[in-house]
Amino acid sequence: MLIQHKQNSSKGFFFIGEEDKRLAEMTYTMPAPDKMIIDHTEVSDELRGKNVGYQLVYAAIEYARTNDKKIIPLCPFAASVFKKNPEFADLLS
Repeated sequence: MLIQHKQNSSKGFFFIGEEDKRLAEMTYTMPAPDKMIIDHTEVSDELRGKNVGYQLVYAAIEYARTNDKKIIPLCPFAASVFKKNPEFADLLS
């Protein structure tokens, strides 16, 4: 499954599908150059049960590691991914 990334100024999203017809998405804001707030994750019924939400959050984790950013997971789903995976704790802000 291809996860795409789009960022405009201080907002962005990782998604699956077409930009105008997303089957799954995880949105974020950048309150500072080194901080990323994950605020929403949504997966269509068509992709539920396929670990897509986790894959979106993991794409954000890889992006944060590569770009030296810390993450604030306000989205309950993203927060649960961080809670279940202590190996991501170094990215928490």
